[in-house]
Amino acid sequence: MNDIALTINGQKKNLTLAPWTTLLDALREHLDLTGTKKGCDHGQCGACTVICDGQRINSCLTFAVMKDGSEVTTIEGLAKAGGELHPVQQAFIKHDAFQCGYCTPGQICSGVGLIKEGHAKTDDEIRELMSGNICRCGAYPNILAALKEAMSK
Repeated sequence: MNDIALTINGQKKNLTLAPWTTLLDALREHLDLTGTKKGCDHGQCGACTVICDGQRINSCLTFAVMKDGSEVTTIEGLAKAGGELHPVQQAFIKHDAFQCGYCTPGQICSGVGLIKEGHAKTDDEIRELMSGNICRCGAYPNILAALKEAMSK
């Protein structure tokens, strides 16, 4: 077992975990943060995307011990303390950028990271840089519209 410290959504958390525990399982099973979804568990769908030290990562492919001392933001940590939604969350609602909603937390976290990275300027660049996040319902046009609106703010 390993003792690790993580800052999750602005709060310091100390955990004792098996070395093979993924960040995704640490979030869901040890911290009860179930907004981050387990989709494929192989890094292929992006449902588990979180922001770690300012970078978007697939939490299912990351051992929690690798991120000891890191700052992690999940979908639960994006809204402000008073409940005001993050601009990407607001845009997803406005543009109806989800259907079943399973991929939505990963899509939103990836979109927040994409905007922070500042590389995407065109629709094609947004599509390419979001291609690691799969939506089985096919809400891609609405996701694109939501991200474009959030980027313009």
